[in-house]
Amino acid sequence: MPRVRSVIPGRQRWDVPDVCGRPVVARLIESLLSEHEDVVEAHANPVTGRVLVRHDPAVPPQRIAGLVREAVTLTRLYARSHAVRTTASAAAANRPDAGHPGEPADPTRPRKLSAALVRGGAVAVAALACGKYCMALLARPLVSLGLAGAATAVVVRKAWSRSDRARQRTKDGTTPRHHPLRTIIGRHKRQLGMATLLSVLAQLAEMALYALVPSTVLLLAKGESATLAALGVAGATAQLSVLVGAALVACLAMAALGYGAGVAWRKLGQTVEDDWRTRTYAHVQQLAPADLESERTSRVSTVLAEDISQLGNFVGGHLHETVQLATSLAALIPVYLLLAPQIAWVAFAPVPLVTWLSFRFHERAVADHIASGEHRARLSSGMADNLQAHTTIKAACTEEYESTRIAELSREYREANVSTDRSAAAQAQTLRLAGCSALVGTLLLGGRAVLKGELASAAFGPLIELPGIALVRLTRLGGITDQYQRTLAALERVQYLNDLPVESGTEGCRLPAQQVSGDIELRKVTFAYPGRPPALRDASLTIAPGRTTGIVGATGSGKTTIAKLLLRFRHLDEGHVLLDGTDVRTLALPDLRHAIGYVSQEPFLFDSTIAENIRYGTFDATDEQLVEAARTAGAHAFVDALPDGYDTLVGERGAALSGGQKQRIALARTILRDPPVVVLDEATSAVDNETEAAIQHALQAFGTNRTMIVIAHRLSTVRSADRIYVLGSGGLVAEYGTHDELVARDGTYATLWRLQAGLRVPA
Repeated sequence: MPRVRSVIPGRQRWDVPDVCGRPVVARLIESLLSEHEDVVEAHANPVTGRVLVRHDPAVPPQRIAGLVREAVTLTRLYARSHAVRTTASAAAANRPDAGHPGEPADPTRPRKLSAALVRGGAVAVAALACGKYCMALLARPLVSLGLAGAATAVVVRKAWSRSDRARQRTKDGTTPRHHPLRTIIGRHKRQLGMATLLSVLAQLAEMALYALVPSTVLLLAKGESATLAALGVAGATAQLSVLVGAALVACLAMAALGYGAGVAWRKLGQTVEDDWRTRTYAHVQQLAPADLESERTSRVSTVLAEDISQLGNFVGGHLHETVQLATSLAALIPVYLLLAPQIAWVAFAPVPLVTWLSFRFHERAVADHIASGEHRARLSSGMADNLQAHTTIKAACTEEYESTRIAELSREYREANVSTDRSAAAQAQTLRLAGCSALVGTLLLGGRAVLKGELASAAFGPLIELPGIALVRLTRLGGITDQYQRTLAALERVQYLNDLPVESGTEGCRLPAQQVSGDIELRKVTFAYPGRPPALRDASLTIAPGRTTGIVGATGSGKTTIAKLLLRFRHLDEGHVLLDGTDVRTLALPDLRHAIGYVSQEPFLFDSTIAENIRYGTFDATDEQLVEAARTAGAHAFVDALPDGYDTLVGERGAALSGGQKQRIALARTILRDPPVVVLDEATSAVDNETEAAIQHALQAFGTNRTMIVIAHRLSTVRSADRIYVLGSGGLVAEYGTHDELVARDGTYATLWRLQAGLRVPA
């Protein structure tokens, strides 16, 4: 049965065992969920067996959960009625479209095949029945062009309707005001126009070159061209020179314009990518911490990196191919209509077929690559696990077992790749065959028309190569369409991130840090994280200015939540949080956070030097001030002992330092800022007792006439505090007082103190 992993407004994650290792089932569940108007996006991963559903936040989570369970149930019914037998039967048949082990076969495949056979038979019978009449009708260029265009439009429309999951709809179901491409390009329309112009000219130069080559060959065979003679170029030698010179000019133009077009499109793609990434990252920096936490850092990073890169890659590459394809087809039509209208249908007829084959083969290639990627992921995961568990494997003497298991995974990956390569080779040759049919048809019918005197050889020469150029471009239509759909999905995720509300800026009452005394009060505060019971319920406490206040309690009692509400990282549901008698919600956010220094339990260090990490936020601090802050935080001794001292690189997230060293660097950063209020959230949890004693001694001097809030599990950290609050369930204050008062009261604090001190606890 499917099992929910996480539920937050607008998003749910599920574990669905039916999806694991079954790409077809994954695509079915995605399709079923995407059909519902309340679902914005659905993604099923056949490798991990997880399903992500994004939906309108206004929709109750229970409704989305029902949709997920309904989709899984329908998929199971489908699998039971259309299941394939085994992998062996598919291998024996040796068909490229054989199902994967345990996957349901495509239930529409027999019907599609029968329908295709019926339609093909009907067309063949109709062609035989009409005979010369049909040929005469097709010989009319406008008729053949219209039929080819209509058939191609039907194929493209059906292919796009299968792949498009209503990604262009907004959350309220309305149609966006601007076309997605217009949105992606944004203000860079002039660059787009220049790149498009260069692409069109380069493609026309290429087609001109391939039209001149056959004309030159015909000139050598015939001896002289009447067309060139009529233009005033007499003599075979002069005509040859003219054609060769024109071919050389076309070749140079093709190379120069092609280079310019490639550079222009890549530059446009990079510009679009840089513009979107810069604007989106600037927006992310203004998000409220609560919104950013609910979106998960990994997902935001993926949007900023992969999704925005998808926008740039599509503009820089696939949009270029689209312009080339459109130019090829647009140039092919007038050339045939002007030079050889009686055989134009030969060039137009393969267009719908090649279009259909391109989409069809691409859909199969996607399925093959999903299966191959699944086997690759399993192989990579197995090898990575073995390398990390090398000691465990040695201790269990399972080297041979693991070698056999990896060899089996490698064999499965190889077989999946062989199937994928076979399909890719079949695709290339089938599309080439379809494209070459236009060349053969042009040679046959055009040659007969030349022999009968119905078509001039000078007009026939340029037509030999042109259909092949257009049809080769057309074979990329399936890949271009797939990339376009991927780009639409990426654009939706990028826009969703840009639509998240930002924090209020400088609005609110000004409160310079120099005027802050540090009088803090929580007055009947209630707060709950989404989907959880209240972390604080009607909680009230007072923190005296210029004093040190400790806050202790069990895990989940709301200690860190108090710090987040004070800094407005989260917004309370009821009550008031006051700083110097003013509700923090009415204060200008920069002033509020400048007045409060915060050191978290898991401090973050940037991949730079120790000095740069301590100076972060106080960039103009002198070296003397920096060293003094490090001394106060108990960091100077170990930093000074390093070979590079304060110029030591700490690595990614401070990987080169221990947990205690990172906490001391983060503490020094806050001390250097010299804020009137300091919040230490388990800031000494990763240091030893000796270092903690040194830091506490230094903080006593630093905390003089300063409001210090010390949140801790280890009671020795808050022993010397002027007042200690003991929080119970729901953030309610169970006890408060000094350390000696609380121990003498023999309540919750006294029990915790005896446990941590190793003393006997009364029964």
